Amino acid sequence: MKKHLTIFLLSIIIFSCSKDEIIEDENNNSNPTNAMVVGYFPSWRFDLNNQINYCKITHLNLAFANPDSNGNLVMPDISNVVNKAKSENPNIKICISIGGGALTSEQANNWSNLIDNPQNIPTIVTKIVEYVLANNLDGVDVDLEWQYVTSGYSNFVINLNTELDKHSKIITAALPGTTKYTNITNNALQVFDFIHLMAYDFKGPWKPTDSGQHSSYSHAEQSINFWKNSIGVSGKKLTLGVPFYGYDFTNSSNVSAFRFSDMVSLNTSYADIDNVGSKFYNGRPTIRSKVKLAGNKVNGIMIWELGQDSFTEYSLLQTIHKEYSNLGFTTTNLCND
Repeated sequence: MKKHLTIFLLSIIIFSCSKDEIIEDENNNSNPTNAMVVGYFPSWRFDLNNQINYCKITHLNLAFANPDSNGNLVMPDISNVVNKAKSENPNIKICISIGGGALTSEQANNWSNLIDNPQNIPTIVTKIVEYVLANNLDGVDVDLEWQYVTSGYSNFVINLNTELDKHSKIITAALPGTTKYTNITNNALQVFDFIHLMAYDFKGPWKPTDSGQHSSYSHAEQSINFWKNSIGVSGKKLTLGVPFYGYDFTNSSNVSAFRFSDMVSLNTSYADIDNVGSKFYNGRPTIRSKVKLAGNKVNGIMIWELGQDSFTEYSLLQTIHKEYSNLGFTTTNLCND
């Protein structure tokens, strides 16, 4: 009888622990602790290096490096950015981001030749790992998008992960909010340490007469639900992407992007709304709401991109930093504000 009772009690304990784990995974943070803040910083903004508060981000993705025909990564010098970031934030994780959403025909052809031909994959993988080691980086962010996610993509990232693992380096990916590319296998998805959800660009210049918000709170919810519930990726591996930019649909024949800083420069009250006429973006209240959503559902926030912020008291990065603190999360424990 005692034996049966012991087994019964153990079963209850095991079930209770399992249930707690499931609940924690569904909500991601039943007890708020740490949160990632991932900032992309493209090379064409490197002149703003001295204005970036690296103390407010946990991960920095330097964008974008692309290979030449021999697999050598082509990227402007990153040493000044890396040195400043690490001097201000010794624990920051810095990755080189490869690819990008808009490649030249030459870049696209180089990628296809290097990853769609299996015999060339070792070359590109070796070159990328050498770049990471030579520049004292923490890993690689794969940001090949849409038509550039070709047939060799999955084989490439699996092989790249194997080599990065040998050096204890991470591999991440930026993927669309509600689309899983057919050329990304489940095995390939599993190798990513984190997946950054591009929960923006739901509208844009590609449909100039379809104006409206390109990155609403609803879009954020849809993106998280898609990857967690439809695809089955744990919230602990996801970050929610937020835009520091918007689109101006005032003239349908010339829909253009603008920076959040542009709106603040026009009128500081614009920092707290999401559109001015036909200009749509994310103001501070929406960013706060998305941080709260991320705190409940995923492992952090991703930013495209740091150079578009307002480097004033209206900063969106500052908004993210403060909101996480208000919610009881730890990001970097730096900056003291």
